[in-house]
Amino acid sequence: MQDYNMEQMMQAPVKEPERQYYFIEEAKKMIAEKSKRLGRPLTFCVTTFGCQMNARDSEKLTGILEQIGYVEAQEEKADFVIYNTCTVRENANLRVYGRLGYLHSLKKKNPHMMIGLCGCMMQEPQVVEKLKKSYSFVNLIFGTHNIYKFAELVVSALSSDRMVIDIWKDTDKIVEDLPSQRKFPFKSGVNIMFGCNNFCSYCIVPYVRGRERSRNPKDIIREIEHLVADGVVEVMLLGQNVNSYGKNLEEPMTFAQLLQEIEKIEGLKRIRFMTSHPKDLSDELIEVMKNSKKICRHLHLPLQSGSTEILKVMNRKYTKEQYLNLVKKIRTSIPDMSLTTDIIVGFPGETEEDFLETMDVVEQVRYDSAFTFIYSKRTGTPAAAMENQIPEEVVKDRFDRLLAKVQEIGREMSSRDTGTIQEVLVEEQNSQDTHLMTGRLSNNLLVHFPGDVSLLGQICQVRLDECRGFYYMGTKIG
Repeated sequence: MQDYNMEQMMQAPVKEPERQYYFIEEAKKMIAEKSKRLGRPLTFCVTTFGCQMNARDSEKLTGILEQIGYVEAQEEKADFVIYNTCTVRENANLRVYGRLGYLHSLKKKNPHMMIGLCGCMMQEPQVVEKLKKSYSFVNLIFGTHNIYKFAELVVSALSSDRMVIDIWKDTDKIVEDLPSQRKFPFKSGVNIMFGCNNFCSYCIVPYVRGRERSRNPKDIIREIEHLVADGVVEVMLLGQNVNSYGKNLEEPMTFAQLLQEIEKIEGLKRIRFMTSHPKDLSDELIEVMKNSKKICRHLHLPLQSGSTEILKVMNRKYTKEQYLNLVKKIRTSIPDMSLTTDIIVGFPGETEEDFLETMDVVEQVRYDSAFTFIYSKRTGTPAAAMENQIPEEVVKDRFDRLLAKVQEIGREMSSRDTGTIQEVLVEEQNSQDTHLMTGRLSNNLLVHFPGDVSLLGQICQVRLDECRGFYYMGTKIG
């Protein structure tokens, strides 16, 4: 393959997204030539670690790879393997290093194989140094801020015999209208903002995702309108803290106002969003959710700790009382709202009294479910340098007690709709029993019921016959 030289790079448009479409066409020629030489199509595999923001980014990577001529493969014996990494916890990094060893053995058998790494983990300078030193067989490394440049980076990697690294420390740039390939034809994630300004003391996200920047509401509406025209009935609005949407726009707009505009889109049936920060959840938003016909009755409202003292050290900017008052407002206004949460156990300095405050909130709020985490030091965050790290055996005891309580309450809360008929979006054929279809209620619980694949993507009426812990068995009505 001929080298992609500087002169050809200079011919590329400067303006985005035109520049990336230029590189998509250039990459397409290179892949066609390589494929012809090998006498077979080239394959790719994108593996996603982490949150829904990463999952949405992976759909963008997939869309571009398919446009330039790669064919998706389900396993990592592909010609181009990409790991879209997460770095929220230290062990997420260790998993990636472990998997890279396996990829190296595959690459020795397939000299045409390329390996790409992107996502949050790549934003850490020490990670990139380690990759350069110990994993020189990796072809392409890029971060979270320049994912829109993927086509251009692929061209660079295809035409270089050295590791291509392109990491930006931060950006204020948002590039619209690039290809994307959805996992589901009937539902889609939609980024409404990027980055985070909260700097919770345990969290690495602001350092790897950068400062908050909101997309223009017109671009968001236009994207959702196109998705609906393409068969999407449900969107998940994504942001590290959706409640602070719009603050940096030239014409500021609140998240509640954005929701009202999205509600008007004809053909869109359901709106979900995550994640909500309690400190920014306004009365205006509660009112909009209450009056909405499309916003799902599920709100993920991370608590992290029930102790006001620990919340202060976590830099969460609300107290136990403020959180409970917020929940009371939500429950009074929208009685059928399902609440889920995140809780960290064993944060530095957490006493037994602090932990019991968390248990008290769990018992008062009665969450449908909770993601419970044992605190783990995250290098690069203020909490990692704190004294009073809690002994492992104490943390484990607290975690087990919390988990038992969360599950007990969750089972009780989940069963409250038994016998009722609910609207269900049918998402997939049941993996254990092909006679059953699996759908999702407005409150985010799953229900399994007899049906066939012709129901995929439809919203059906289903009677909830039996609650089995955290899902239902049901019967389609009509």
